[in-house]
Amino acid sequence: MKPSHKSYTARSADPLNTVLEMLNQHDIDSVPVLDGKIFKGMVSKETIYRSFFNGNQSKEQFLSQTTAGDIADHEDLYIHDEEVFERTLPSFKGFPVLAVVNENKEFLGLVTRYDVIEQFESAFGVKRAGIRIAFTSEESAGRIERLGDIIQSYHGNIISLATFDETDKLARRIVLKIEKKDNIDTFTKKLEKSGFRILSVKEV
Repeated sequence: MKPSHKSYTARSADPLNTVLEMLNQHDIDSVPVLDGKIFKGMVSKETIYRSFFNGNQSKEQFLSQTTAGDIADHEDLYIHDEEVFERTLPSFKGFPVLAVVNENKEFLGLVTRYDVIEQFESAFGVKRAGIRIAFTSEESAGRIERLGDIIQSYHGNIISLATFDETDKLARRIVLKIEKKDNIDTFTKKLEKSGFRILSVKEV
C-alpha cells in the first residue's frame, strides 16, 4: 500500500480543472476524492470526460464550476486495512486503483494494479535466477510434506512455491523455483519416483 501522504488525492471541493491538471501532470488516470479524511469515491479522466459530454456547459464553465465531489463515483471501491491480499484481486478486474480505508472510511492509502503485479512477481521469485520446475501431484494428505522432505534431502534452496487447481480435482499443479545446482537431474528423477509428474524444467 502507498500510504496517504504519498498518494495523490483530490478534495471534494477541488474544481475539475485543478484535478485534471494533477492527473495530467503526474500521468495518472484516477485519484481518490476525500472529504477531510473520509473517502467519498474516485474521480478519473474518463469520469470527467463522460460528465462533460452528458452536460450542457461549456468546457471552461464545466471545469471551473464542477467539483471533484460533484462527479465522484465508485464510492464502494475500497478495501479495509486488514483485508487479506487474495480478496483484493477481484476488485482490480474493473479498476486499476483501490483505496484503503479503516472502519470509519478514513483514507489510509492506495493499492494499484501495478502493486499487485509486483506482489505476484515476488511470490514467483521473478527477480531471482533459478530453476523452475512445474509438476503435478495427486490430491492427498502429506504430499507437500513429502515434497519438503525431498527438497531437504537434496539441500535445495527454495525461491518460491505455488500450487494451483484448488478444486475437487484429483491432481494439483505445483510450480517450484529453486536455486540452480548440479543435482537438478537427480532431484527431478526423485520427484518422479515419489509420484510427482514433471511437466517442465526450465532455467529462468
